Amino acid sequence: MEPFYMKKRTERCFQIGLSVISLFLIETLCLHAAATGDWPTYQGDNARSGIQIESVHPPLKESWVFKAKQPPRPAWQGEAKWDGWNKVYDLKNRQDFDHAFHVVGADDAIYFGSSSEDKVICLDAESGAMRWVFYTEGPVRLAPTLHKGDLYVGSDDGFIYRLKTSDGSLIWKVRPGPRDYRIPGNGRIISAWPARTGTVVQDGVVYAGVGMFPSETVYVCALNAEDGATLWKTEQTDLPAQGYLVSSKSRLYVPTGRNNPVVLSIKDGKRERVLDGEGGSYALLSDDALVFGPGKTGQLRLVEEGTKDQLATFQGNHMIVFRGKSYLHSDSDIQAIDRQQYLELARKRRDLYQYRTQLNNRVKKLREQKESDHAADIKSIQKDLVEIATELDAITDQMKACLLWKKPCAFPLSLILSGDVLYAGGRDGMGAFDATTGDLLWEGAVNGKVLGLASINGRIYASSDSGYIHCFLPESL
Repeated sequence: MEPFYMKKRTERCFQIGLSVISLFLIETLCLHAAATGDWPTYQGDNARSGIQIESVHPPLKESWVFKAKQPPRPAWQGEAKWDGWNKVYDLKNRQDFDHAFHVVGADDAIYFGSSSEDKVICLDAESGAMRWVFYTEGPVRLAPTLHKGDLYVGSDDGFIYRLKTSDGSLIWKVRPGPRDYRIPGNGRIISAWPARTGTVVQDGVVYAGVGMFPSETVYVCALNAEDGATLWKTEQTDLPAQGYLVSSKSRLYVPTGRNNPVVLSIKDGKRERVLDGEGGSYALLSDDALVFGPGKTGQLRLVEEGTKDQLATFQGNHMIVFRGKSYLHSDSDIQAIDRQQYLELARKRRDLYQYRTQLNNRVKKLREQKESDHAADIKSIQKDLVEIATELDAITDQMKACLLWKKPCAFPLSLILSGDVLYAGGRDGMGAFDATTGDLLWEGAVNGKVLGLASINGRIYASSDSGYIHCFLPESL
C-alpha cells in the first residue's frame, strides 16, 4: 500500500519551487513602496508586512514629540477578563486597531487620523510642527493611505475621503452605506455604517469596508481612486468588518474583529470563504499565506492560499516575514525561525494527519464488519499507524530545530523591521534588536503603551495609547 503522503511528494516539490518564486515576487511587489523610505499605509504596504528596506540603525535620539490634545478614544476598550464558558483566562484584545494614532508618511510629512478629535492631521517630519488639519464628522480610527500624492481615509461618519496632501483640501468623498443615518455608537454619534477597515489602494482602486452591525448589512466596496465611483460592492449580513484590510493581486482579506477573516475576490468582491480560527483584527499576508490573530490567547494562525483550514499556529502577538525567516513576537520573547523549512515540515505533518485519519476510519469500517475476515488488513493498517506516529514525532523534533535564535523581549505590543533591525514597542518604552542574532541593541523611553511603529525616510515613529507620537533619529545625525 503506497502511503498517502508519498503520492504527494512530487506535487509538494513543485509547490516548494512555486513558493520560492512567489516569495520573491510578493516581497518585490509589496515592498516596492517601502524600499523608497516611504511608509504609505499601515504597516508599510498592502500586505501589512511591517517591513522597511531602508535601515535606521540604533542608537537613536529623540528628535521631537507630538502630544495630542486628547488621547485616542478606542471603539472597544478590550476583552473581558476571562471566558467563563470555556474557562479561558487572560484574554487578548482582538479589536485594538485604534488604540494609537498610527502614522503613514512620504517625503517630508507624516499623516494620521484622530479618533478623539475627528480629524486627519499632517505634521512636518523634521520638526513635528502641524501643517494642516482636515475635520470629518466622526472619529478617524485607522491610518490613512497615501497614493500618488493624495490621501485616502475613512471615518466613523460613514464616508471615504480623498484629500490633497499639500493642504488637506477635499477632492471627493463617498458614502458606501445606503443613507446618511446617525446613531449613538461607542460613546459617540456615528454613522450606522462607520468605516472601520482603513483603506487599501491598488492598481487605481480604493478598497474599504463600512458597517459593524451585520443585521443592518455591512458593505465592502471598490472605488475608482480618481473620482470615487463605485466599481463593486459586496454585502455581508453575517459578519462585521473591523481591522485593516489586507490585499494581494487576486484577493481582499477582511478582518472582522473578534470573528475570523473573510476572503473576497478582488476582481468583483465575491466571497470565497471564511477562514477558521479564533478571530482578531491583526493580519498580514506573506507568500500567499495569511497570518492572523491573536485569538483569545495570543495565537497566530497561518492559512495558505485556496484553503480555509490552518496549516500552522504560533504562540505570539505579531510576525514579520522576510528573506526566508519568520520573526515571531510574543509577550515574553522574540525569535527567528527558518520559515521555508518549518512550513514544509508543517505541510508534511498535515498530510500525515490526513492519512492517519483515513486509516483510522478504514479500521473502524472493517471492525464494523466481521473482524475475522479482515484481521490481516487491520494488522497491516495498524503497522502503518505506528510508522506514522514515529514519523510525526520526528517531524516535531525537526520543527523545533527550525528555531534560529530566541531572546527575551520586554516590548510585546508592536513590531516592525527596518533593514536589519527589529523595533519592538512596549509599555513606556521600545527596543531595537539585531535581526541576525536577536541581540538587544538599544532601548528608548516613550510615553504610554507603544502600539504603533513606523520607519519613514530615516526616522522611527512610535505612537502610544496616551496620544503621543515620538520621532527618533540615529544619534549620528
